[in-house]
Amino acid sequence: MRFHRLHLVLALAVGCLPAMIVAAAQRAPAPPVAAVVDAAGERLDLWPPGAVPGEQAPARPPRLVERSADPQQPDRYVDQVDAPWLVVHAPDRPNGKALLVIPGGGYQRVVIDKEGTALVPYWVERAGYTLFVLRYRLPQPGRDRQAALADAQRAMRVVRAAAAQRGLDPEDIAVMGFSAGGHVAARLATGFDDPVYPAADASDALSARPSRAILVYPVIDMGAQAHAGSRQRLLAGATDAATVARFSMQTRVRADMPPTLLLHAADDAVVGAGNSLLMAQALAAARVEHELHVFAHGGHGFGMRAADGSTTALWPELAQRWLQASSTMEVR
Repeated sequence: MRFHRLHLVLALAVGCLPAMIVAAAQRAPAPPVAAVVDAAGERLDLWPPGAVPGEQAPARPPRLVERSADPQQPDRYVDQVDAPWLVVHAPDRPNGKALLVIPGGGYQRVVIDKEGTALVPYWVERAGYTLFVLRYRLPQPGRDRQAALADAQRAMRVVRAAAAQRGLDPEDIAVMGFSAGGHVAARLATGFDDPVYPAADASDALSARPSRAILVYPVIDMGAQAHAGSRQRLLAGATDAATVARFSMQTRVRADMPPTLLLHAADDAVVGAGNSLLMAQALAAARVEHELHVFAHGGHGFGMRAADGSTTALWPELAQRWLQASSTMEVR
């Protein structure tokens, strides 16, 4: 019998939870994505050249922006992602487990460092996970709302297809998403078999279901608890009940989705902890194995840079213990 639980770590009272695509003629010829070096690691193209589903115009060069003046604390992001790719961080001593990482950015950008490169010392070098960090397409006029889900599904399949060659267990590939990337990860966990793109090659015959899902301060709801920026960019002003429900992940929960770990700070003023509470309630109702941990402090976007000495800074250890414990449990 599967083990179902809702583990709440509530350090605060409940009251504290508070134009069309630019024409091809207007675009300059794009250099290859490899011209943008956003992080050390192997670059792995997600789609065959010129075959990104739904993209008609030539791919623009991705735009890389640095927001930090401190070289010891980089805070970069990338946008204009028209030809998605993965950045692979492989350990010297792999543990055989892979993790698809989907950084946040409010569906406006894809964060590179605190939800990407900053994971490497603890997750790759220390724990031996092989990380596949996704650079996914962002909403824009004329682009299918399901583009990010298509990229996430394709990423899971590409990783699974290469697992044996890389010494990884194809049945032990989890997903971890942050903020709006947590919404993408939740879309993958609940919609891993949704037909959102035509098959590109043999990889697309493989399952896109993650073995486990870790959602860190995730955007979940598109209704009352929504992060306004994510909702506006993804839904482009649509307010009809069907669209709002389709992209509110608590309404998409299903009994055969992967076990899920939710992590949030009670004082998150950007994406309220109510998002994770809604998801946990839906998971409990569907009898999906899950845990919810709400920390007293941390705000939004702490990533791997939570304050030293805080309980929030323990989340990577908590997440790894949860993943390790899962290895002895039956995975559907």
